[in-house]
Amino acid sequence: MSREPFRGTYTVLVTPFTADGSAVDHAALARLVEYQVREGVRGLIPLGSTGEFLSVSREERAAIVDTVVKSAAGRVPVLVGTGAEDTREVVAISKEAEAQGADGVMIIPPFYSVPTLAELVHHYDTVAKAIGIPIMVYNNPATSNVDMTPAMLAEISRIPNCRYVKESTLEVTRVRDIVDLCGDRMEVFAGVLGYESAWLGAIGWVAVCSNVAPRLSSEMFDAAAFEANRDKSRALYRKLTPLLPWVGGPRYVSGTKAAFRLMGMDMGPPRPPRLPLPAADMPALAQVLQGIGLMSVAAQAAE
Repeated sequence: MSREPFRGTYTVLVTPFTADGSAVDHAALARLVEYQVREGVRGLIPLGSTGEFLSVSREERAAIVDTVVKSAAGRVPVLVGTGAEDTREVVAISKEAEAQGADGVMIIPPFYSVPTLAELVHHYDTVAKAIGIPIMVYNNPATSNVDMTPAMLAEISRIPNCRYVKESTLEVTRVRDIVDLCGDRMEVFAGVLGYESAWLGAIGWVAVCSNVAPRLSSEMFDAAAFEANRDKSRALYRKLTPLLPWVGGPRYVSGTKAAFRLMGMDMGPPRPPRLPLPAADMPALAQVLQGIGLMSVAAQAAE
């Protein structure tokens, strides 16, 4: 188990694939981990939605975790996405992640069966009893069809191992309500609104944009959450804002991978049904990256 509580900006990593998409590019994944650590990100999360976890095999999953854990080498915590529809499968892959050296797991609820609160409590409690590392509950109703409200999370937070929540609705006041209802049983990581959530009590941010801009993302969140420096955090947020539409919404995977390609750090294409960012959009994305100063920073940091 990680010795210190999880804090700060955690990157939900893309999964690099070979040019034809047939295999995981482990060399590129190791370079991505190194880039993240060198640029100041506080934690890594492979096999989240941005990591295309539903598009990799069980064997690929284990190999991805192995590469990330070994490349991070204890320098930052590694939380592994272990969400699945079957509680038994979540237990199995969570235990596997723990055995491979993960510091925690991030678990989205079953996303087809639309479980009730009682079923959610049973699901997370079953997994919690099977492992000895912390669970980050992942609330993203847009993709899971399950909305874990603050009141529901208060019940789930009574499971001793469910110590964190990634709150990914666009209702930032939920951060306030989760803090009020859960107390120190469960701490909040923003899933989308990192800047806004920091001012309402979030102690971390699971970010997509930090794949591409790890230092800027981490410094922005730290300035808001830990330094309470409004002027500094707001200036960094304004600098980061033009990138956010390119790595959010329906192009969170395609836009992030396109950005890496423009930055000279190719992560391969998404796997279908996701498609690469249209070529017509590349010049506008390049302009955004140029404005933030990212066109060459990744390649330089990875050398």
